[in-house]
Amino acid sequence: MDLNNFKLSLELRIDFSDLDMYKHVNNLTFIRFLQSGRVNFWEATGLATLFSETNKGAILVSTHCDFRKSLFYPGKAIVKTKLAYIKNSSFGLDQVILNEKGEICAEGRDIAVFFDFSKDEALPIPKDLRETMQQY
Repeated sequence: MDLNNFKLSLELRIDFSDLDMYKHVNNLTFIRFLQSGRVNFWEATGLATLFSETNKGAILVSTHCDFRKSLFYPGKAIVKTKLAYIKNSSFGLDQVILNEKGEICAEGRDIAVFFDFSKDEALPIPKDLRETMQQY
């Protein structure tokens, strides 16, 4: 896997409260880390601003995580995110979670739909947003 294809990167501190009874990062925390990466994509592409201004934005319809290696406290998790594909109204994000050594600890895939929250319906992704998203 070429990590250079992941244009967005977010470093997160692992907190003691992220641990489970086995003293490694809880599986649910991995999902939260993926959410942080997804929000990073929303912010970088303007999806977050678009939502606050128009009530149109992305809505998550699916998330998937494959766990590869444990994360531990103290430490950091690095979440890398890239656009996997873009269709008419939906798009996918591929994500990886790395430890401080750069080892892949998890791989994720999110699927989202461009959505009008006022009308409660999916919409085609606007051309200018599509072009911005494709940069990532």
